[in-house]
Amino acid sequence: MYKIAILALQGAFAEHQQMLLRLGVESLLIRNRRDWDSFISGSDKENRGLIIPGGESTTMTRLLHDLDLWDAVREAIIGGMTVFGTCAGLIMLDSAHLDVMNITARRNAYGRQLGSFMTTDSFGKDVIPMTFIRAPYIEKVGEGVEVLSEVDGKIVAARQKNMLVTAFHPELNEDLTVHKYFLSLIH
Repeated sequence: MYKIAILALQGAFAEHQQMLLRLGVESLLIRNRRDWDSFISGSDKENRGLIIPGGESTTMTRLLHDLDLWDAVREAIIGGMTVFGTCAGLIMLDSAHLDVMNITARRNAYGRQLGSFMTTDSFGKDVIPMTFIRAPYIEKVGEGVEVLSEVDGKIVAARQKNMLVTAFHPELNEDLTVHKYFLSLIH
């Protein structure tokens, strides 16, 4: 049985929770350090994961520091906790932020809100719907990073060990492919 924490500081955390519910997976919204400590101290440490949703990476960075979550979240990821970052969550995992994934993100790469779009493209061997909202893309990948998806020559999904990122929002579509893939990474 999985237990997934969803960082609920801003962004589409409720939509991620609904996707997990559709898959029969328990989740806990993390709004403060007490929530995080409760999640971490539970008995089943093997089947845990964390979702960092979209939102605004500057605001998330500030809130993670203000709520005394920055180091705890970073240490859990470095310690092997499986994490899935979407949009701003992708940015949060890159070398300029939490510095846990060997990627460099380009923020707001597709422009402002008016530059948002939907498409379908490959994610691994599947073709899935992808919703991009003020989305980043991955400018550079380093050693150990597997590219999972590209749209118009831009990297929009990647994996490195226990970390999965998408520049798009799979939680805003009905397709469960990406969330199933995330769960498959959890040991």
